[in-house]
Amino acid sequence: MVKSFTGRTVLITGGAGGIGWATAKAFAEEGASLVLADLGSFAGRRLDELGDVVTVSCDVSKEKEVEAACQLAVDRFGSLDIIVNVAGLMIFRPLEELSEQDWLQVTGVNLLSVAYFVKHGFLRMKPGASIVNVSSVHAVQTTPMVASYAAAKAGMLALTRAAAVEGKPKGIRCNAVLPGAIDTPMLWSNPNIKSGAETIDPSDVGKPEELAAAIRFLASPEASFITGASLAVDGGRLAQL
Repeated sequence: MVKSFTGRTVLITGGAGGIGWATAKAFAEEGASLVLADLGSFAGRRLDELGDVVTVSCDVSKEKEVEAACQLAVDRFGSLDIIVNVAGLMIFRPLEELSEQDWLQVTGVNLLSVAYFVKHGFLRMKPGASIVNVSSVHAVQTTPMVASYAAAKAGMLALTRAAAVEGKPKGIRCNAVLPGAIDTPMLWSNPNIKSGAETIDPSDVGKPEELAAAIRFLASPEASFITGASLAVDGGRLAQL
């Protein structure tokens, strides 16, 4: 049986992290070739389980490195069909303590990187391609100490809508997912959670695989009429009054 993503090349940023790795496995299960971009190490990750895969060190806040990662996909596999922007960074400080460098760093990773991947994806992708951006529930409702992250993730949603509009004539779809609390090191290292300032019911914590399934769906042919959408994958967290 032909798998859904056989012959398709998927580039995933933050590929060594919890969500990125789960997303890579989800696409590999359906026959995709993978380009995993990350500044972190893939040590301990079973790359052999993913089939046709190449890794690349990439600072997603640097346009030249983004361009190189996109071109690597084309050079190695012949096409760039799907981009999943997972890479993210949070800084925990009150607004009045956020420095210029803090803002530049957080927006560089969480917002500008997506703009760069959209740009260089558009320059290489063909009709039928898709981009999925991993935003956050913080783009809609947030908590103290994460203003730069919330602002950048909200900007990502606006960028997703703009990319959907400009991508439509090209046959390229662009959508976003808004994860809530996902069981990853980023969640449990959150100082607000460690201090008890923010509490999370265990039933509100999702698995990386559950988010990856939503990402794969939005990139799939089954979602061919979905573009410019923002899908909350949060166990109903945003729905609570």
